[in-house]
Amino acid sequence: MTTPSAATAATTAEASPHAHAFPRHISAARCFYWSLLREFWEHRSLYIVPSVVAALVLVSTLVGASRLRDLARAGLNLDAADQLANVERAFTAPALALMAATFILAFFYSLSALQSDRRDRSILFWKSMPVSDVITVLSKATIPIVFVPLITFVVSVVTQWILLLLMSAVLAGTGFNVASLWTHFFLGHMWLMLLYHFLTVHALWYAPIFGYLLLVSAWSRRGAFLWATMPPTVIVILEKIAFNTHYFSDFLAYRFHAGPEGGMSPNMLFMAPMSNLTPLQFLWSTGLWDGLALTAIFLAGAVLLRRYRGVTTS
Repeated sequence: MTTPSAATAATTAEASPHAHAFPRHISAARCFYWSLLREFWEHRSLYIVPSVVAALVLVSTLVGASRLRDLARAGLNLDAADQLANVERAFTAPALALMAATFILAFFYSLSALQSDRRDRSILFWKSMPVSDVITVLSKATIPIVFVPLITFVVSVVTQWILLLLMSAVLAGTGFNVASLWTHFFLGHMWLMLLYHFLTVHALWYAPIFGYLLLVSAWSRRGAFLWATMPPTVIVILEKIAFNTHYFSDFLAYRFHAGPEGGMSPNMLFMAPMSNLTPLQFLWSTGLWDGLALTAIFLAGAVLLRRYRGVTTS
């Protein structure tokens, strides 16, 4: 004998032929994937800002190369070493400008990532979705820690490739040996050094910075920038007044200066031999693992805050 509830379910299934079109259970991996897509959809500056910066660097570099061409045509001959030094500086410019711009972008993205949806109350909608707070926080943390460095690397590579082609065309009429330009800049080596720098420094070493900013974003109701910068500043001042020491400021400087990889200058980044890569030294450094442990603590705190305080918008 069919129970009333079973009969009702059977009737509903017959009346709605598409009732099972949606999966009853969505895997965590699929939720994480769609959460990442949501971040890129809502924050188009993640790829617009690097593209704009790269375009500006290209224009300014080509203006400088055109000036060298005009000087050469006017009879002012620069020796090969001076011209090559100018070209080297032109090749470091795109990566350095993109590093600075995208770090600032990731900084402010992290500060607003968990605060903005509480401010506009869209958190009420997103919490109704089958996406846990853990997946939400991890997807937002993945953007500055993983995707921003990768996007910056890709844009840097494309910019340098275009720059090499355009500078070859501009300098061809100055008497500069364009063939030496291509032999001097070994692109595969340059890009490997650049990728290493982004993975070690901008992804792994800076991870606790972004974890801390996400924690502040989950906690603060307004003025996230002040809440992020005021506690470290107060600690530095109080330590100096009370103990006349500067351990905390040294710790912050060590973290922002990239730790064991901080000695890699722009010229070393692109021109040094591969022996300057020290992945084992970096992986064995206590600062790396202490930072990753801090990142885990910050993200766990952000999950708890979003879970128990996230809906409060006052």
